[in-house]
Amino acid sequence: MTLRVVVADDQALVRAGFRMILTADGIEVVAEVADGAAAIEAVRRTRPDVVLMDIRMPEMDGLEATRRLLADGNDELRVIILTTFDLDHYVYAALSAGASGFLLKDVTPEHLVAAVRMVRAGDALLAPAITRRLVERFGRRDTDSAAIHRDLSTLTPRELEVLRLLAQGLSNAELAAHLQLSEATVKTHVARILAKLGLRDRVQAVIVAYEAGLVSPTRSDTIPRFADRKDTV
Repeated sequence: MTLRVVVADDQALVRAGFRMILTADGIEVVAEVADGAAAIEAVRRTRPDVVLMDIRMPEMDGLEATRRLLADGNDELRVIILTTFDLDHYVYAALSAGASGFLLKDVTPEHLVAAVRMVRAGDALLAPAITRRLVERFGRRDTDSAAIHRDLSTLTPRELEVLRLLAQGLSNAELAAHLQLSEATVKTHVARILAKLGLRDRVQAVIVAYEAGLVSPTRSDTIPRFADRKDTV
């Protein structure tokens, strides 16, 4: 089945460039729009798999459009936030609202295609350590963010331990080695954590862990670049 994408950006050259890159790799661009309101209408009309959403657009920005789309019962829809600014504070709010990750607009063609395919497969595009840096910089003072609040008491002690390690940036393989479990068991634990807390992906799980105080955002860990892990939950 062909992967279907809506591109929302107020710059015509950006839209055209992304369309050329995606279609050259067999991905169908079903709509190109220049503002958030048009993005919402295009998604409702075309039912895409992924939206590439610019964060700064006229009329309605990408943040508000993302909030409305992901609150509209689009459980299978994945939104990737586009920005020209690394760690723009709006990105944190968009991730809290349910976006699956973010890309800088100068992303390479290979990474753009990989990102779209990655989130469509259910992966989180954003490395947990990058989310941690976003939480540290913006999470405690961004009053406009749609902060995620979840009751961690629903988790078992083992699930809490998995969530804490996941928030520190460990992959499924690293979690399995640390906990002396199989990767299949780790994936089951992660899936249960997401289901119990009503979360879309690992990105939101990391945000929850830090906002709930399960882990501290002040640790100085190595921050990886573009997330290239293939963890499936």
